[in-house]
Amino acid sequence: MPVIVRWPEGRVDETTPEAMAAAAGRTFPIGERVPGAPGEGFAWLSWYEAAKTGSEGGAPPTHLVVRAEDGFQAVLPWEQLGQTLLQYAVEGRPLEQGGPMRLYVPDGSSACLNVKWVAELRIVRDTQLGEEAGYGFVNEISPGRLRAGLQTRV
Repeated sequence: MPVIVRWPEGRVDETTPEAMAAAAGRTFPIGERVPGAPGEGFAWLSWYEAAKTGSEGGAPPTHLVVRAEDGFQAVLPWEQLGQTLLQYAVEGRPLEQGGPMRLYVPDGSSACLNVKWVAELRIVRDTQLGEEAGYGFVNEISPGRLRAGLQTRV
């Protein structure tokens, strides 16, 4: 299952958890950072350093926005990502539960320790997003769909 990565300058990459793990250079048991958690993962920042092309230019990222397949979204300040990891496998096999990847933030300010079913990672530069992590479900509905739904209730 593909994962979309959106970069600040507009680049969009479609990749796989396995390709991201290979690019990160080192994988490890996630229990090293999340005691008791099974599976294998890689460090977010290791992957980022390997994947950036140098064309990003400008100021460094301020946040990582993580979108899950179920509409959940987490907005994480960049400085809280030091120990962040992405789980991509359990016993060498792709995730069955919470896949294609699961993001863990073991030392962040948010009570949201992990995001399951990661589908999109967006690297952003926006200081207005603040210094605290935020998370919740994002409801996206077009005005047309909203009007249609209201008309069926009348």
